[in-house]
Amino acid sequence: MIKKSHDTQDLSVERAVLVGLIIKGEQDEEQLQEYLDELAFLAETAGAETVKRFTQKVGHPDRKTFVGKGKLEEIRTFIKENEVGLVI
Repeated sequence: MIKKSHDTQDLSVERAVLVGLIIKGEQDEEQLQEYLDELAFLAETAGAETVKRFTQKVGHPDRKTFVGKGKLEEIRTFIKENEVGLVI
C-alpha cells in the first residue's frame, strides 16, 4: 500500500514593525519615510505585514539599542500587546 503524505504550509503572515531614525544633519522626515516605504515593500515581498512604524529624532544612534530607552520601551510594549514577531 502506498502511503500518502500531504505537505502543509503555514500561511500565517509574519507581523513586523519598522524602526527608523532621523539623525540631525543627515536626513529629514521625508527621506526617512522614503526609506521606511522601501523597507515596508521589502518586508511585504518577503511575506511580512508591516503593522506599525516607529521613528525618532536623535543626534546619533544609541550604540546598544539604536533608539533611546523610552522609544525602546514603547516598541517592546507594542510588540508584546500586538503579537509582532519581526522588528526591522
